[in-house]
Amino acid sequence: MTNLTAYQLTQLHSNGVYTTVPEHPLITLAALQNQEHVDEFLTVVQAVSGSPNKTVAASFFMRRYGMFTAMQLWQFISYEELWHGRPEELVFGAVEEFGNRTVSAFPLPEAWGETTMGERNSVVRGLLQQIHSVIESLRSVSSISAKVLWENVFGFWLWQFHVLMQSPETAKDARLVLDCLKEDASWEGVAGCSEFARYLQGCEPSQLLNTVVRKTCCLSKDVPGLMQCGFCPLKR
Repeated sequence: MTNLTAYQLTQLHSNGVYTTVPEHPLITLAALQNQEHVDEFLTVVQAVSGSPNKTVAASFFMRRYGMFTAMQLWQFISYEELWHGRPEELVFGAVEEFGNRTVSAFPLPEAWGETTMGERNSVVRGLLQQIHSVIESLRSVSSISAKVLWENVFGFWLWQFHVLMQSPETAKDARLVLDCLKEDASWEGVAGCSEFARYLQGCEPSQLLNTVVRKTCCLSKDVPGLMQCGFCPLKR
């Protein structure tokens, strides 16, 4: 049984995170982190998305995984709940959305549990380390920079922080988590400084909406059914 409300489930599903059993499972987070099956997985992602090569497939997948990380932050800030499942329990599966084949995260609904805001430092550290492990795995079998992959994640974070900081109910806790993500100490062992602070360039999330904030192209322009982002840095 899940303690998630109907609204929470709707928000997860509308952001490409599903709490059902995938009809077409591809890989678990555990397998993705240990790099053993990553090359084979990217070959499948390439086929599912129609990406021309593994570099584009890696970027494509990271955007989809980035949606899951953004929803972890949203759940934590909005409800003080977090996904507590084991890596072998998180499955990524192939689905169809809006007429396009894609890859989504399928976390077990019962794996979401209470986590207080007082634990935000460990929450942020754990999430950054989880993302870092996925990035390192993808880069072990594809010629893609870490910056592209991090920025694929940050784009979803930017929007969520904009929304959460506009609401009186969540603005205070969103600020606490944002400040934690901007601290260099949170990134120890992941990067030399806060990559998210560097991405924000001293601005508030809301100030960066509808601007060319990222420095790299996400390569969506090379995926059939998708298009070049309206604020792609290549358009400068």
